[in-house]
Amino acid sequence: MAESAVLSNPLRAGMRGERTPQPCAVVIFGATGDLTKRKLLPALYNLALENPLPAGFSVVAVARRPFTNEQWREYVKDAINEFSRNRPVNPAVWETFSQGLFYHQTEFHDLAGYESLGQFLHRLDHERGINGNHLFYLATSPEYYPDIIQRLGQAKLAHKEGQGHLLAATHRGRNHVNHHDGNTGDAQDGDEMTGGWTRIVIEKPFGHDLESAKELNRKLLRVFAEDQVYRIDHYLGKETVQNILVFRFSNGIFEPIWNRRYIDNVQITVAEQVGVEGRAGYYESSGALRDIVQNHMLQLLSLTAMEPPVGFEANAVRDEKVKVLHAIPTLDLVQVSKNTVRAQYGQGWINGHLVPGYSEEPGVAPNSTTDTYVAMKLEVDNWRWAGVPFYLRTGKRMAKRVTEIDIEFKRPPFMLFKNTNVTELQPNVLSLRIQPDEGISLRFGAKVPGGTMRIRGVNMEFLYGSAFAGEPPEAYERLLLDCMLGDSTLFTRRDETEAAWGICTSILEGWADRPVSHLPIYEAGSWGPKEADALLERGGRDWRRL
Repeated sequence: MAESAVLSNPLRAGMRGERTPQPCAVVIFGATGDLTKRKLLPALYNLALENPLPAGFSVVAVARRPFTNEQWREYVKDAINEFSRNRPVNPAVWETFSQGLFYHQTEFHDLAGYESLGQFLHRLDHERGINGNHLFYLATSPEYYPDIIQRLGQAKLAHKEGQGHLLAATHRGRNHVNHHDGNTGDAQDGDEMTGGWTRIVIEKPFGHDLESAKELNRKLLRVFAEDQVYRIDHYLGKETVQNILVFRFSNGIFEPIWNRRYIDNVQITVAEQVGVEGRAGYYESSGALRDIVQNHMLQLLSLTAMEPPVGFEANAVRDEKVKVLHAIPTLDLVQVSKNTVRAQYGQGWINGHLVPGYSEEPGVAPNSTTDTYVAMKLEVDNWRWAGVPFYLRTGKRMAKRVTEIDIEFKRPPFMLFKNTNVTELQPNVLSLRIQPDEGISLRFGAKVPGGTMRIRGVNMEFLYGSAFAGEPPEAYERLLLDCMLGDSTLFTRRDETEAAWGICTSILEGWADRPVSHLPIYEAGSWGPKEADALLERGGRDWRRL
């Protein structure tokens, strides 16, 4: 892409200059996995294509499969050609980008492999001018997190104290860095790089419940300082999610009515059309509550409900989000039974194809009671939101793929229209569409043309694609760049993670206290079970049609 095109694209405004990181190496554990192939590699390439990456930028793949550097580069090229939003690969950009791609084979538990990795990074620091700046990305299954974290500490790669001293290589003479490539490097006695930074990125799920999240935090913070840790939730990298704060706090017409006096209820929907997609082993131990509610949905809720931060610095924003989570009362056994619904998808039709029910998916136990759908009513017990219900729903095999936040305002008095043909006034609804077709719409009543008084709801819409003449960057592009820049605003802090788990763990404990032999079944391609409709009907409300 030409430089002039990059500069003229408003979606990339601010991505150059102060948004260019220092030279660094991104070290990806689990580099041959699906996340790396589909998301991380295309995101890094797109950053290189659109110019925010510095000279000397490197990606070091760490995995168990045997690859040479050249084989790994071909793998990366194929992944970009298949999954990048900018494709096919630009030959000129690829020539430079590929020079910084390296592969290091090791088992995740093997300390010697980490020591060898340290020697390799030490060599890259000198050869590519990285200066000790290392970003470790854990794109593995969560079961490997403790081993990787511990070995990084034992191999002196974490640099918790002082964050800037790359320890000298510990072996004299020639050290084999990549056993399959024949690449070697001479570690010089006494070499030491200073001034570098070290950070670690942790993918979800961050724990299985509150206690396991606390234990993972304890292990993590024995090796890294909190300001080195980036707990990633890709939803926070989406443009519309980031725009929630801009929309609320830069527009004087909305913030004054963003409270219990004017808002009747808030609905947050994360609906997927796909099933478990061959991930039954993971999903059977997770379910929708752990997989989506604990992270994505509570993040969306906290951004919607938070107070204005004192600034857009990382801790100022995260302080306000944590306050919201602490204001959500945990549910007791009676409230769990009354205010939560869980269900499983059954057989049904998706896009004209008959799909199996969850219990028929490969790897799923026939008598499984894992939730593939969850709906709940939560409250934010503070001055702004007292009495306003927050309804959350998420499910697999739903009618369409959509993530949306709907702010439903209170209805105006009807008295003016009682002697007209109007039978009911529909509420105004502000909809924040996260995916697909990112944008914002406002629904309001308008008179239907004609001689009689009739009112119909109409929408005013803003779409990113049409407003800015281009598609927004992928979430991982923004988040990876923020990691390299040291900006943790869009990442969850330890107390935030544990507060979210506290809410969900109270629900898990309520379900465990009253076990069931089977869950309600909803037809694939529908909007969920009738029990979820009843959750809103008790308050005289309905789920939004999406």
